[in-house]
Amino acid sequence: MKKWFTTLALGLAVSASAQAQNWPAKPVTMLVPFPPGGSTDLIARTVAPKLQDKFGGTFVIENKPGAGGTLGAGQAKRAAPDGYTVLVSSLGPFVIGPHLVKEPGYNALKDFEYITVAVQAPNVLVVNANSQLRDMKGVLDYLKSNPGRMTFASAGNGTSDHLTAELFWQETGTQATHVPYKGGAPAIVDLLGGQVDASFSNINTCLTHIQSGKLRAIAVTSAKRSPLLPDVPTMEELGLKGVTVTSWQAFAGPKGMPADIRDKLRAGIVDALNDPSVKPRLLELGFEVVGNTPAEFTKFQAEEFARWKKVIEVGKITAN
Repeated sequence: MKKWFTTLALGLAVSASAQAQNWPAKPVTMLVPFPPGGSTDLIARTVAPKLQDKFGGTFVIENKPGAGGTLGAGQAKRAAPDGYTVLVSSLGPFVIGPHLVKEPGYNALKDFEYITVAVQAPNVLVVNANSQLRDMKGVLDYLKSNPGRMTFASAGNGTSDHLTAELFWQETGTQATHVPYKGGAPAIVDLLGGQVDASFSNINTCLTHIQSGKLRAIAVTSAKRSPLLPDVPTMEELGLKGVTVTSWQAFAGPKGMPADIRDKLRAGIVDALNDPSVKPRLLELGFEVVGNTPAEFTKFQAEEFARWKKVIEVGKITAN
């Protein structure tokens, strides 16, 4: 009996190895749980043709928006774990949505094989260029003198910019009013128009307006200064170490994806992100290439999951 189990195990190992060698033998679906045109969609469409060049076959982008990205993530979880469905997502469905959506359709800690965090980008605390708030001291003084009066725009409830604002208020013991929009673009439009006071906008969304002088950057949420905004201090420099935040895009597969295929995918993704025709453009858009290992991503995901769970619970944040 022992010999039979040993033979079976060896047979399965050989079968898995052959599967990895033949992959991709059919089209690979790269499932993006958001509409076309956003940062996550951009990363997927940037990487896909490079994977095709490296591995052959076809890599198809499928956009499946809904429920803050949890709809598409649930579809990815239910897919066969054979390497032919890859989830390309922002942090939302991985570490935020599961705390906001009552039944997301998956367990974010157990239902995926984490491949790699592809890129990350900081948020930037921005105000209108005509605002009287010129630095962090001014912002904090105003918040403390006028509890709940200052308005912060976001791309929607539970988004990175919303939760960064909530974290900022919790860390500084201040209160403000959250104004959710249906996306980062309309939030910035109203900030430019003076309808709201501030936003923790993703750098990709607000960079051109900072460079044109229409928005004033108060601080960035990365651990180090952004090379795109070298004169803007970090939160840590300003004494707010608990407000170091990045938004990120990552690749994962359904639980049970063969390790050989996972590792091939990770190598191809990292090569694509560092390609001389790709990396400079990503840097110009404010993205920092990460490309960590599956083990590092798994550890990072668990840490982020716990962090945002606490922020959401303390802030009594809901999806609506």
